[in-house]
Parts: sequence; structure tokens; C-alpha cells
Amino acid sequence: MAHLRSRHRLALAVPVVLSLTASLGFLPGVASATPLSTSAATTADGPNLSYVVNTTTDHRTIESVKRAIGAAGGSVVIAYEQIGVIVVHSANPDFGRQIRTVRGVQSAGATRTSPLKAAGTTDEGSAQMLSAAEATEVAKSADAGQEPLEADQWDLRAIGADKAAAINPGSKKVTVAVIDVGVDDTHPDIAPNFSASQSANCVGGKPDTTYGSWRPADADHYHGTHVAGEIAAARNGVGVAGVAPGVKVSGITVAEPDSTQLFFPESVVCAFVFAADHGVEITNNSYYVDPWLYNCLDDPDQKAIVDAVNRAQLYAQRKGTLNVAAAGNSNDDLDSDALTDASSPDDSTATTRTVDPHKCFDIPTQLPGVVTVSSTGVKGAKSYFSSYGDGVIDVAAPGGDRYQIPDTPSQNGRILSTMPNNQYAYLQGTSMATPHVAGVAALLKSKYPWATPAQLQLLLKVQADNPGCPAEPYDGNGDGVVDATCVGGKHVNGFYGAGIVNALRAVK
Repeated sequence: MAHLRSRHRLALAVPVVLSLTASLGFLPGVASATPLSTSAATTADGPNLSYVVNTTTDHRTIESVKRAIGAAGGSVVIAYEQIGVIVVHSANPDFGRQIRTVRGVQSAGATRTSPLKAAGTTDEGSAQMLSAAEATEVAKSADAGQEPLEADQWDLRAIGADKAAAINPGSKKVTVAVIDVGVDDTHPDIAPNFSASQSANCVGGKPDTTYGSWRPADADHYHGTHVAGEIAAARNGVGVAGVAPGVKVSGITVAEPDSTQLFFPESVVCAFVFAADHGVEITNNSYYVDPWLYNCLDDPDQKAIVDAVNRAQLYAQRKGTLNVAAAGNSNDDLDSDALTDASSPDDSTATTRTVDPHKCFDIPTQLPGVVTVSSTGVKGAKSYFSSYGDGVIDVAAPGGDRYQIPDTPSQNGRILSTMPNNQYAYLQGTSMATPHVAGVAALLKSKYPWATPAQLQLLLKVQADNPGCPAEPYDGNGDGVVDATCVGGKHVNGFYGAGIVNALRAVK
């Protein structure tokens, strides 16, 4: 189950986050002790856990820290020297405390709370598969020039993506990487636009580029395939169409291959670095990094997770990659003073805690420079599940809402897209809103190829349509209870940020 927001960015969250990111520049060095002696005794009778150890990008310092890692009973999985992040496995129960005392280590901590095995996403509810008979009925309503199932794609029409495709479907020089549970590139709607050379499996923190490694473990790992279709399903007379049907899409798998589908930090770090180093222009992040829904900086493990992922996503930004992420499905006010987190850690036994979302971060969405996306339904209103927050949400996009019913053949308010094994299904969530924004960003990048990530984010906001805060109290599910309060004005507010993205304006 994935979640949350980008920044209260340059107002509240960034000073805190930037104080955390100084070792790229950002996190100040906190350890001044000498490295552990190679003869120091270490105990290896604890659970075998994964860690991130964050240091400077100086080669000598990294090599010194590597030696200390070995002395503390750790083994290096991979060192991302360009960002100073080292992925480590260790069964020493005291590894984290020991390594944090080493000279040159700026933060370090466990990335999970349960032992390694031989992620959560931001879709709301289970998938509704489209049967062959239903597909035949939908296809009867297709107009000339439409894809067979496009009559059910109210979301494309809501942001003018259907008309935009006739003007500029996007450039093959632009790639959107879907960082997710895997992408089925054999799907006939995805295959024409898939970029294998920009795809990999990053589970465990080290990229595997073996052909097909990016594919989902099984049909239950469908989330990434659905997202990929929303972005770039080809207009080829088959199934559905994507927001940017002319751009490339790649898959970077970060979810555990078992039923948990958890997205651990080391895998996400790998994905951002891989995307950046392989020329990806935009990443889609419809998840939160497990095992913590919110990572609090007063906890050394959680602090190290934020630091490591932030280094990786900032590295991607510096290399020209725009990162787009989902705001989450908890209907939380992400600008509130306190939120309840009852799901963390999600890889062992969760406990209920109260967190301040200005000090405890949902990542990657709450990191600086990341585009945070809220979800809307067919009526243009905030989806009942979508999290929100004044100064937090950057833009909004269609993500579906079963309470907002469209005038389509299926009258299904969710988002129709591709699934593994040549299937199609409806899903709803900020997971579905995010690829709409990534698709529009890809159209903008196609039109303005020299635009930086910051300029693309500005263009997304300038061309968005903002409905403003609702005049009546917000009751998303129609039960007579006020579910959320919108704060802000017509141009920027907590429900929609700068507004709902507009694909047609992006290409005009």
C-alpha cells in the first residue's frame, strides 16, 4: 500500500529534508570515531538484515567505510559511489550502532525490521477485470479513430489526452520509467513503446539487466503493467490508449517477488540511480518506500532511509530526470499537525503511532523536487480516498472514484488500463493519477526537450486547470459526513495543488 506527498516543499518540509541531505551536500557528518579495528569481534547471531550506510562521495572515505563494514560483520551488496550510499547485509544485531560510530559515516540504518527472505502500492481496492464479453460491448461504442476500449477511458477525455494525441503523441526520444512491481512488456499495447535497454530488476539493491528481468513475478503483480499502459499504451488498434502514446516506457522492478510486494529502500535507491544513468527523462513512483509509511528523523534507521533515497532521487534530478509520485490513499491532510500511522513497520508487527508529517516523511513523495499528485474522479472533484494538503500537493489528475459515475458504456468510475497476460482491468487510486501526470510531463518534455526537471514541474502547474476549493463541505462518499477540508484559493489549494493537468495544453 503506497502513499504520500511531496513537499510543503520550499516552505516547511524542505528545511527539514535539506538538513538531512547534506552529505551530497546535505547531512553533516555525525561520526568522528576511528574506523572499527579489523580485529574487532562482532556477533553474527542476529537476523540477517539489509542496511544503507551513507557517507561522502570521496573514494578513499568509501573504501575506508567498506573495511569498517566488513569488520562490523557486514557484507557489501553494492556501493553507489556517485551518491555515497552503500547497501549492506549483516547478521550482527549491533551492526547499525557500530557502523554509525565510524569516521566518514554520515547516517546508517536497517532498511527493514524482519529478516531477509530467499511493497506497497497506491491503488485503492482490488482490480476489476474486464471480460472478453464486456470488452466486446465496450468496443461497440468506439468512435472512428478511437482504440477499441477508449469509450471507457473517460480519464483521457478529462485532460484532453485524446485530442492531444492527434497533435503530438509524444517523442520516442522521451522515456518514462515505471518504478514498480514489474511491467509486462509482452502486452500488445505496451510492446510497441517498450524500452528494454532502460529496464532492469533492482530488487535487493543491485540492478539485474538480464532480458525479461523487469517482468512481474506473476499475474498478481499487475500494478506496474496497469501504470505503464496509462502512460504509453500505443494507439495501434488494440485495447486502450495511453496519455502519451508516442513516448517510450520502461520497467524497473523494485517490489519483492513474493505476495507482500514490498518496496524496500535499497531497491528504490537502485532504481533512481539506474534510471538516471540510463537516460530516463521521467520516473513514475506510485508507491511509498517500505517498511515505514512515515520515516521520522529522530529514529536513526528511518533517518538513514530518508537520506539514502533522497540522495538517489536528487542524483536523478541532477542528471535531468523528473520524478513524479503519488500522494496516497488515506484521505489524510498532509499539512496537519498530526497523523495516525497504524501500519508501520509493515514487514513485521505494526504499532500505532502519532506522527507530524512535517517531521516524519513519506518517501519518495515528500522529498524535495518530486511532483506530488492527488487524485480526481470524472466530475473533477477530489477522489474520496486521495490524500491532500495545502502546500503539499503539486498537481492533480484522474485516478478514479467509484462514487463519481461517468457516462461511459461500463459506467465505471475507475481507470481502465493494461494488465499482465494481455488483459485489461479497472483500478482506482493515486497510483492511477500519477501516471497521468507522468504522461503529460512526457508530452511537455517532447515539446521542450531541453527543459529541466524544475522547468517541467513549472510547466505542469502553469498549464493545469484548477477547479478551486468546493463551495460546499466535501463529502466524498456521500454518507453525510464531511470527509476533508480544502484550504487555499482558486489558483493553488490543498485538494488540487496548482490544478488538474491538461494534456491538450501541453502539446499546443
